Formats: sequence, structure tokens, C-alpha cells
Amino acid sequence: MDTVACLPTLDGLRAHVLKVLCDHERLDPSQTPLHEAVVTRSRRPCGLFFQVHGPRLVKAYAVWAGEEDRVLFYDSTGQRFAQTRLSDGPDPLRLAS
Repeated sequence: MDTVACLPTLDGLRAHVLKVLCDHERLDPSQTPLHEAVVTRSRRPCGLFFQVHGPRLVKAYAVWAGEEDRVLFYDSTGQRFAQTRLSDGPDPLRLAS
């Protein structure tokens, strides 16, 4: 599934990632915490790694590649199942602040 979205804020990006991951794994977004970590390249922030944990050891994750303006989604088996291209996305350099 490839989509295009306008997500100019980090909060909007987080909400989109949580919805896509939970929809795919049939998890309740209100009951599923979203974990995240900053991805760096040459000591500069360049994106975010997101992960959700569900029952039965279900773990799905997404990677926001800020410089490429896209989010890649992976299921609990490690297979990529979706991609969202961002027509407008957050500035990855603001992650450092």
C-alpha cells in the first residue's frame, strides 16, 4: 500500500504511524503504546524508528526517513507492507532540540 500524506508536524506523523501499524496488526490504538527512537547519520538526526507491541509477541515497526520524505512500514515478520510518501513532513533536524 503506497499513499501520499501531508504530515507537517511530529504529532501528526506519530498519529499516522500508530494508525497504520495498528490497523495492519488489528490492534487497538488506544491500548497500544508507540515507542520511538531517533535515527542518526553522522551524528545528525535524520528520522525516527517507531515500534508497537501487541499480544502474542506481535511487534510491528516503521521507519521515517526524513531526508527521503517517506515512512516505511514493516509487520511482525519483518516484511514491508506499506509506504507513505510525505508531501510535507517535519524537519528531521528539529529532533535534536
